[in-house]
Amino acid sequence: MKIKSVALSAALVMGGMSGAAVAEQQFISIGTGGVTGVYYPTGGAICRLVNKDRRDHGIRCSAESTGGSVYNVNTIQNGELEFGVAQSDVQANAYEGRAQWDGKPFENLRAVFSVHPEPLTVLAKADSGINGLADFAGKKVNIGNPGSGQYATWQLMDEEGVVDTAALALATELKSAEAGPALCDGKIDAYMWLVGHPSASTQETVSTCDAQLVDIEGEKVDELVDKYSYFRKATIPAGMYNNEEDINTFGVGATFVTSADVPEEVVYIVVKAVFDNFDDFKKLHPAFANLKQEEMIKDSLTAPLHPGAVKYYEEQGWM
Repeated sequence: MKIKSVALSAALVMGGMSGAAVAEQQFISIGTGGVTGVYYPTGGAICRLVNKDRRDHGIRCSAESTGGSVYNVNTIQNGELEFGVAQSDVQANAYEGRAQWDGKPFENLRAVFSVHPEPLTVLAKADSGINGLADFAGKKVNIGNPGSGQYATWQLMDEEGVVDTAALALATELKSAEAGPALCDGKIDAYMWLVGHPSASTQETVSTCDAQLVDIEGEKVDELVDKYSYFRKATIPAGMYNNEEDINTFGVGATFVTSADVPEEVVYIVVKAVFDNFDDFKKLHPAFANLKQEEMIKDSLTAPLHPGAVKYYEEQGWM
């Protein structure tokens, strides 16, 4: 198995061996999301830092574009990915056995660290009449592709009475990269997703057609945030895009996860690559600019920390 060979190389490095003993590169993969979102550059940023010292530790990292959070966690569970980026609610559902994992928790899911906040972001055509959740009825709305975090979040919102899928004229299941063009082409009236800001795809949409950001707030939203600890109120600041005022919404956090089956040495090397080069990491995407180490090791995490991550955090005196 691939992970056994990776573990061997990592163990050789940490044992002090080098040169021919670790000349053969071993591979690990990170599941991300669509190429226009923030998950894909997140995985790319992590791999860039891991690969910088691959001659020393013998591990080569690749970021794979995938269907998103649910897909990533399922594929880690199946042993086909070593790491993945996932929404905090998806991590919680998987570990605690809710939603897609109802009654079948992924008990070997392990947290590594959290990354950027992800506000629920809704864009609507300016002439659609959509100014809030109550205006979705009778409209064509993209709710995300199955396997994505936004699709899972929409399903939960539907179950909790925050939205009503049955009241939509059409619920499309497009990938995030397809939603903006569909909105501007008039095929849908609005789309929602959870994304770190600033987002190039969001900017492209508001620059291409007459689209606007929509507030997501109200009593039902307050009840949802109060009920589920992985949700929190969020604000998209005025002027971030074409919005003259703050956009009030709620959201989750992006998290970096793995499996208990991935060896401690491998996870340690990945974590060390990120945090030993933390200033460089924060420069690799605008959504990372305000990240703080002390928050990343605890915020939005439900599954236990992987021992490889704990080892590094304890060495730094953060735990």
